[in-house]
Amino acid sequence: MNPRLAAARALAAVLSGKASLNSSLPAQLDKVDERDRGLTQDLAFGTARWQPRLDLLAAQLLQKPFKAADADVQALLLVGLYQLFYTRIPAHAAIGETVGCADKLKKPWAKGLLNAVLRRAQREGEQLLAGMERDPVVRTAHPRWLQKSLKAFWPEQWEAICAANNAHPPMILRVNRRHHSRDAYLELLAEAGVAASACQYSRDGIVLAEACDVRGLPGFTEGWVSVQDEAAQLSADLLELAPGQRVLDACCAPGGKTCHLLEAEPGLAHMTAIDLEAKRLTRVRENLDRLQLDAELIACDARDTASWWDGKPFQRILLDAPCSATGVIRRHPDIKLTRQAEDIPALATLQGELLDALWPTLEVGGMLLYATCSSLPTENTEVIDAFLARTPGARELDLATEAGLRQPHGRQLLAREGGHDGFYYAKLIKIAASRG
Repeated sequence: MNPRLAAARALAAVLSGKASLNSSLPAQLDKVDERDRGLTQDLAFGTARWQPRLDLLAAQLLQKPFKAADADVQALLLVGLYQLFYTRIPAHAAIGETVGCADKLKKPWAKGLLNAVLRRAQREGEQLLAGMERDPVVRTAHPRWLQKSLKAFWPEQWEAICAANNAHPPMILRVNRRHHSRDAYLELLAEAGVAASACQYSRDGIVLAEACDVRGLPGFTEGWVSVQDEAAQLSADLLELAPGQRVLDACCAPGGKTCHLLEAEPGLAHMTAIDLEAKRLTRVRENLDRLQLDAELIACDARDTASWWDGKPFQRILLDAPCSATGVIRRHPDIKLTRQAEDIPALATLQGELLDALWPTLEVGGMLLYATCSSLPTENTEVIDAFLARTPGARELDLATEAGLRQPHGRQLLAREGGHDGFYYAKLIKIAASRG
């Protein structure tokens, strides 16, 4: 299959609200020659990254918008525009190959339209975009609701956040303490000719100068190292783990933090890791197996404690709550297409429900670390503020890190170009049992 067609079909599912790229792209990649899979991924993710900007340009070029049934043609047009403005693909090839895909969509009528619009974009696109630069949606390539939210919450940082969201993320490793220290592994990378440096905040983190195939990393298959962003790595130390503890990792998939907790403290008495979807736990098990670690995996709704909790209290709980994922847009640019403003209050409600449900499973004196990969205080400090107000036995603890910005509650890490993702942490201690 033509990589442009594969990318467009994956994107069409996203534009129609039926899927994310993580779910729609793999099936399309299976239909593409192996040599073209890298290009297909770049076309899909790159188009999603710049979609807010490209979509407004397309509106300038089209006489009328596409019908809902023609999301595939719309996606193909966006893929064509992405090639013209953000790749080194020659214009004649970008246009010709993209237009030719219309036949495969069984919509030959679209060939003339795509050809005319893309050729006009080639001639006038730069001028049209320059005239639209005053619009912050065009300038930042973020949907209007998100651009406004970031500006309102982070008036001094919002433009840097948008720039970081649009940049390609660095490849960051987490060294397995059970095998090597970070310094020792840096030496192994140097011997292998891989340029890398220590992360600023995570004691286990290494950032590579260039992304590479993990199979070429020293000891990857033996579990010496994993790929995980620096911000996500902070949870292991912030939880203050100790031998003999029972630990719960709620909402654990894909298992990076579960594995890191087990690496950081081999003497844990028990690790329970739960997630809503059983199929997501398959990835968790694969990660555990590669690292030769073990945990009890349970597919369930964390809020329904009667269905999964054995009544034995946990000394530590990590709640990496479902969120808008606005802190990891650079890794999942289709968030710009799938997430809407009205999602945020609903997510904050869910986050509060999870806190309320899990709190009774924590023993008095135990700690709960609340985390999200959101950049929006609505899901972070405001959720913790509301929980503390309604939970007399909960108190907040300081976080032992200089990462991020201190908030009324917890610390907010904002996405940094070349550095960590956007993330949030707050740590709570249970000083008394809930009043019955």
